[in-house]
Amino acid sequence: MATKQGMCKNCGSLVMFDDRDELCECVFCNCVFPSSEAAEILANPDGYEFKNETFEKQEGSKHYYSNPVMPDIIEKAVKRDEVSKAKADAAKLKPNEFEISPNDVKAPKKLLIKWGIGTLIAVAVILAISLPLYINRKSLKEQINADLNIIYATSSNVDYSSFDYKQTNIYGITCQYVKIALSGDIDDGDAQALYSNYSKLRSDKRGKVSDDVEMYIYTPDTIYFISQEKGLVKDVQEPVEIIETTTEETSK
Repeated sequence: MATKQGMCKNCGSLVMFDDRDELCECVFCNCVFPSSEAAEILANPDGYEFKNETFEKQEGSKHYYSNPVMPDIIEKAVKRDEVSKAKADAAKLKPNEFEISPNDVKAPKKLLIKWGIGTLIAVAVILAISLPLYINRKSLKEQINADLNIIYATSSNVDYSSFDYKQTNIYGITCQYVKIALSGDIDDGDAQALYSNYSKLRSDKRGKVSDDVEMYIYTPDTIYFISQEKGLVKDVQEPVEIIETTTEETSK
């Protein structure tokens, strides 16, 4: 069976009929006529005159074909989609008994308070220890730098004022480390004199004698290292570092 289309010879409306049925019927004007004639009119409707007569609905077998009207599948699809989304949202909101949330690992309020107090105490202790050391170190360094020229003048056989520059870097908690850079050469005795002069100056400023000073002296000829433990060591293979905090004097 195949469904064919034609045109009503009375009103010109589209008619649907079974290709096995010799007659067709217009559902608009109830006109019944041969199916072949309806197909011919549809194929060449130009010049055909439609009379638009009135026909009564005939009882009995129908001579037309109609497709069953299905429910609105789009509306149903939308409703199904809304239901699916609602179920998905409900599943997201439902807690998973095996999932750990931030609330499960949140520390008690009392513990947080204790932790905060402990942190403040630790910071206070660190400041109480380090701040006085820093202040004392800064004060001592300023006092030493104020009279630093003494180490270049006392019992010295070298005219350091003739050098293009002399730089001194003092560091350490008690200013026990010193690095000196000179633009001219000196001998072992001069190096030892610089060490002794600085040790005495530091002891005077601190108000007590100590033997923990370590000194590097950089000259164009060599590098000296001097300490109470190792004495004077010449030609030290210690890399020359950039002197970050220096007291520089230029005479030329």
